[in-house]
Amino acid sequence: MTEIKVVPLGAGQDVGRSCIIVTLGGKNIMLDCGMHMGYNDNRRFPDFDYIDDGKPLTDFLDCVIISHFHLDHCGALPYMTEIVGYDGPIYMTHPTKAIAPILLEDFRKITVGKEGDHSNFFTSENIKTCMKKSIAVNLHQRVQVDDELEIKAYYAGHVLGAAMFHIRVGSQSIVYTGDYNMTPDRHLGAAWIDKCRPDLLITESTYATTIRDSKRCRERDFLKKVLDCVEKGGKVLIPVFALGRAQELCILLETFWDRLNLKVPVYFTQGLAEKANHYYKLFISWTNQKIKKTFVHRNMFDFKHIKAFDKAYMDNPGAMVVFATPGMLHAGLSLQIFKRWCTSDKNMVIMPGYCVQGTVGHKILNGVKKIDFDGHTVDVRMKVQYMSFSAHADAKGIIQLIRQSAPKNVMLVHGEEGKMVFLKKKIRNEFGIECYMPANGETVTIETTCKIPVDISLKLLKRSFTDHGGSVEPAPKRSTLVNGVLVMDDSDLRLLSTEETLAELELPSQTIRFTSNFVLSIALPAQQVTEKIVSALKTRAKCKGVLHNQDGSISISESVLIQVSKVDETNIGVLLSWSYQDEDLGGQLHKFLKNQSNII
Repeated sequence: MTEIKVVPLGAGQDVGRSCIIVTLGGKNIMLDCGMHMGYNDNRRFPDFDYIDDGKPLTDFLDCVIISHFHLDHCGALPYMTEIVGYDGPIYMTHPTKAIAPILLEDFRKITVGKEGDHSNFFTSENIKTCMKKSIAVNLHQRVQVDDELEIKAYYAGHVLGAAMFHIRVGSQSIVYTGDYNMTPDRHLGAAWIDKCRPDLLITESTYATTIRDSKRCRERDFLKKVLDCVEKGGKVLIPVFALGRAQELCILLETFWDRLNLKVPVYFTQGLAEKANHYYKLFISWTNQKIKKTFVHRNMFDFKHIKAFDKAYMDNPGAMVVFATPGMLHAGLSLQIFKRWCTSDKNMVIMPGYCVQGTVGHKILNGVKKIDFDGHTVDVRMKVQYMSFSAHADAKGIIQLIRQSAPKNVMLVHGEEGKMVFLKKKIRNEFGIECYMPANGETVTIETTCKIPVDISLKLLKRSFTDHGGSVEPAPKRSTLVNGVLVMDDSDLRLLSTEETLAELELPSQTIRFTSNFVLSIALPAQQVTEKIVSALKTRAKCKGVLHNQDGSISISESVLIQVSKVDETNIGVLLSWSYQDEDLGGQLHKFLKNQSNII
């Protein structure tokens, strides 16, 4: 038995700071390297000291894989590579490599501006140097990291460039999903993966207990709430991340505003809309089929009603709708606008996605009405709405992916403990496989069966499905015993027939035969007993190729010989001989003939 070891440094029974160390086939792989949005101290980054076994990270890790550009999956990468120290390969998709440094730089500016002291935070130069070490991969491209380690990316939906990774070392394999969405939306397709039957599927479980209602109903409800608020002169704040749900909701609102010919201004964080548009043009192949088809005639991301936002607009009188980053109200422009607008009950904030514990978004969704900002307490009077436009898989989607990939074991990460417990039980009951949900720093060891691939010659394969006179017909779904010679060339194994092996190795043929003599208590002439044996072999044993030779002997498939002779008046002697190639057939015939009731 071989084993796979997994230890989460982040996202273990928690959402945020995704960072998972996997050891399989002697290789150490880091899956994602994110930061936690709910902390501003040393808990913000994964605890890299946990994997310090006296070696530098470069010597310990064989590679790092980043699933997508969200900061809770890549936010600690420059810190790890440039401050902790890692110079090995980092794999991510082309869109992730293009977009991640922009989000990292935006977050760095916000953090350094807010905290002042940035001695333990990465710099702009760190981000550039880090991204130079990354290697971009295409979907379905088999990437050979070294002689044994192979990775392959699959489309994950969620955000532009998000990918699931199938990782293989020898006969062991795992699938890491990152964040994914099994439902297509207005600009991205649904996640998809082969039935690759990995030893372990490591899946996110953000919405482990949620089954979402109709998407159309949600969209209608969202538009109604926005319209009701602006018609009463209120302001609507929609905190979003720069790419992903932002584009989804902008397309929805743009279409609605166009249809009703509304004049209420709609704004998006300045600069990010233009950047987003540029990257959607550049990576149009990652969007859904509708976007691809209409892109030549009409760019869905060139918005007529949605304009760039300026901070000076914050205090403008009258109704407006603002999409502002970041999405959890933990920093940046969205938090500044919230502070300014939250004291009026005419205004509304709509949270369209998950908020991690510790963020302002999480607090207001849990009913907190007083928020402390830098020593000043602010009353939250504005309406707070949560409408899930999250691009994470819900419980139904997670079950669908398990069914699609057919893993032997499942591990839940990136979710809350209570929700994980529920889903873990459901997976065990529905699929009959083991499900794990380790906490941060907890090591899980999973034993796997070692499979050694062997190529079989066509000649031998055909022979194995030919009935050699045995009583059992070969069945397609039942294992079949194949006798051959195992030949090793370097590290490749081949199973050949004896004749093929002798010819290839230029060796003379040697034959080994087995002979058994036994006596049957039958008071009949030898010739008559021989005829009864021939008849029994054909009718009862259903042997093929049975010949009654002129010398009185019986032969089967050229290698089995049976001779009958008279011992005395009441006993018959039987000689049964067979070659080692037909050992199974010889054993069956020996048992068959010694049972006299089969003959008489």
